[in-house]
Amino acid sequence: MTSKQSPIGSGFGAATTAAEVLAGRKLSDITALVTGGHSGLGLETTRALASAGAHVTVAARDVAAARAKVAGIAGIASVAVERLDLSDLASVGDFARRFLAGGRRLDILICGAGIMACPETRVGPGWEAQFATNHLGHYALANLLWPALAGGARVVAVSSAGHHQSGIRWDDVQFTRGYDKWLAYGQSKTANALFALHLDRLGRHAGVRAFSLHPGKIFTPLQRHLAREEMVAAGWLDADGHPADPTFKTPPQGAATQVWAATSPRLAGLGGLYCEDCDIARMDDGEPPSFTGVRPYAADPEQAERLWALSARLTGIDAFRDSRGG
Repeated sequence: MTSKQSPIGSGFGAATTAAEVLAGRKLSDITALVTGGHSGLGLETTRALASAGAHVTVAARDVAAARAKVAGIAGIASVAVERLDLSDLASVGDFARRFLAGGRRLDILICGAGIMACPETRVGPGWEAQFATNHLGHYALANLLWPALAGGARVVAVSSAGHHQSGIRWDDVQFTRGYDKWLAYGQSKTANALFALHLDRLGRHAGVRAFSLHPGKIFTPLQRHLAREEMVAAGWLDADGHPADPTFKTPPQGAATQVWAATSPRLAGLGGLYCEDCDIARMDDGEPPSFTGVRPYAADPEQAERLWALSARLTGIDAFRDSRGG
């Protein structure tokens, strides 16, 4: 699995936009679901897919606000908005039942919604909110939508270079012994990568392939929990609050890698890989972490299987339980 974790020379790069990834492509026969597809990178992803003709369902907690955000997209007639709260398993179940009842297939599932560096928050039965929202909600969603995915879908989990900050904290996944917002975020992003790795292993027999990715650094509503002073200290903003880091991407550039992972013919026959800058990323096993490429623990099949088993126990959901004899 990890032997294929190296660039393939896609012809694209860090400055590529989502629209450029799809230039000349016609996706009128494609059905996609984008969680958080009304905000930040999700909105740009929805825009690119719909503009290429895809039928896109945007899953959002606030349906009215999401509809207002997508109203200006070219191809709006092919964009639907439905309610989904990833931090609430009952909401995930309701969404999946509604979707499956419509008899729709899914060609693309982009797991893009998420939260970052929020104050300590507990959801469900006391789960840490970043792990629950960014990982467990998407884990449950993909499993419950399996009947619509089976047969050739691509699943794309939006991870982050933030995964370099923490692997899975197996002895305290829910941060019951002290909360650190950045370690919690890093763990959730490692979970996104491991989720895609194991889903690809389980789903490839049904033609389903999965990828994870780092979209790049981009100013979006994801930073809503960060004080301006914190972003100045990090070098993201100058003292006047203006962008100061030249490595930040625009939202259309930030959406490009997930659109590429979801649609590129170059990825046919591949899966379970972590991508960045519209290509497969390299492994990074150096110390300290470089925050480029993927850390070995986020590309480890054994850890991916362990996380899947933990997620199944926590949620009570596993579309593959019977097939594995569990």
